[in-house]
Amino acid sequence: MPRPRRSALFMPGSNARALDKARGIACDTILFDLEDSVAVEQKALARDQVAAVIRAGGYGERELVVRVNPLGSALVADDIRMAVGAGAHAVLLPKTESAADVLAVEQALAEAPPAMGIFAMVETPRAILAVAEIAARAEGGRLQALAVGPNDLAKMTGVRAGADRAPMLSWLSQVVLAAKAYGLSALDGVYNNFQDEDGFAAECRQGRALGFDGKTLIHPRQVEPANALFGASAEEVAWARRIVAAFAEPAHAAANVINLDGRMVERLHLEEAQALLASIR
Repeated sequence: MPRPRRSALFMPGSNARALDKARGIACDTILFDLEDSVAVEQKALARDQVAAVIRAGGYGERELVVRVNPLGSALVADDIRMAVGAGAHAVLLPKTESAADVLAVEQALAEAPPAMGIFAMVETPRAILAVAEIAARAEGGRLQALAVGPNDLAKMTGVRAGADRAPMLSWLSQVVLAAKAYGLSALDGVYNNFQDEDGFAAECRQGRALGFDGKTLIHPRQVEPANALFGASAEEVAWARRIVAAFAEPAHAAANVINLDGRMVERLHLEEAQALLASIR
């Protein structure tokens, strides 16, 4: 069963207080950031601090991911080496634009434990155009998730996304389709105004409707609503239990389709229901 990734919270590697506070935040994934949120003069400090807190532990079942600096930078090799040595679960590669970029990180992780994964940021026009090729690296490789970077996409294209993100919807759907085609998690992008709770909730609902598994976050106050909105509702859980119970009846043991409360339910819905129930145990 894949990890839940409803909430993936960015934490600046240069902020020691935030790194410590993250141990008590109920996010599914922590994204220790060595890239955008860290000033150039603090890059080495951030790397050392992230290494120290990962080694120290105390993060429970949270997934620990290090966002390294971009390929081609003078920092990325040391960033990846640190993530492996500290015991991170994955590295997040920014500015991913091709399958070759993912392959380069896989090669850098040659000595890492087999379970250590790669997340790829999809945040440039070239990344959108190549997203299926990028996702295909999941076959036999370490790629585990695609994460959208809407701020960079807007900057590089001149798109004014607006509250409904209408100009970006086709791009977002391409990311989801590519991820699902290759069994990857798809993470929606950040919502910048962390004080706008209604706007954030609306974007979470939209992201889930598009098929995203969770959302990257910039503030701890976004974690609880993201977990709720990307998690299973009480109604969904109850319906899943009814489907499982119905197919367990002797009369339906060999049935491929059953009538449940006036709705046609197929075995594919049974598989979905079983997966949903397994994810909340």
